[in-house]
Amino acid sequence: MDVRILGGLSVRENGVSITPTAAAPRQLLALLAASADQVVPASVLMEEMWPSGAPRGARVELHSHVLGLRNLIGAALPGGRTGAPADGRTAETVLAAQSGGYRLDTGGGSHDVWQFERAAGAGYRAMEAGDLQRAALRLGEALALWRGEPYAGVDAGPRLRAEAERLEASRLSVLDQWIEAQLGLGRHVEMVPELAVLAARHPADESLHGQFMVALLRSGRADDALEAYRRLCAGLQRDGGREPSARLRRLHRSVLTVRGSGLPRVPAQATGGWVRPRPAPVMAGILV
Repeated sequence: MDVRILGGLSVRENGVSITPTAAAPRQLLALLAASADQVVPASVLMEEMWPSGAPRGARVELHSHVLGLRNLIGAALPGGRTGAPADGRTAETVLAAQSGGYRLDTGGGSHDVWQFERAAGAGYRAMEAGDLQRAALRLGEALALWRGEPYAGVDAGPRLRAEAERLEASRLSVLDQWIEAQLGLGRHVEMVPELAVLAARHPADESLHGQFMVALLRSGRADDALEAYRRLCAGLQRDGGREPSARLRRLHRSVLTVRGSGLPRVPAQATGGWVRPRPAPVMAGILV
């Protein structure tokens, strides 16, 4: 089974899509795919699908959606719904009823969230070891798995929304570390256009703006770095009347010093790193 969550939901069995078009079974499949290879209690599934309270007959309706998904799975299996595939996978084993819930069995297949976490973990370890080349490569691989917003096209309830928020937080952390690796490798000029787009999309993100200012400054563009700081201040004011952190203010003073000295760019040690604290790794089961 091939599961894709980091963008529009896509689940394929034996190369055939088993992703329903109807909203309710699509939502059910999304939550099962989020916790693939784990049992999801029926009560959890019903809380997601009926957050205001399950109506009378909710279990019957849930079972009806499960049967619909099994029909799609069965049609995708070798031999069809009534065949006897050599690997023993049937619709009832792929979407199995277990311990008062249901389990979506990937059969050892692929899952983009698992791939994202493995690549991100390797990138983080490389950063900690000071191997910026490998860090940039593996973190870039993790980011390349994203095709859009997680669970795009799914009518998400409270659990899937929380899942999507956690995944997005993890992506932003990986993005931050990837930028740090690129800047650490001296790719300041190359990073300026991408950081300009990111800063515009996240006008109150201090970490991104700090990285943008560093890239501009080390590219000999002190005036542009000061303008980026001004835009950040405006964004923070709109975002609850906040002020830049002491760290951003120190960077701002460094920019002013460099501009006043007439130096073409700032030494790396004058700006320091701009590392966003990483959240704990997001497990499957739970754009800029």
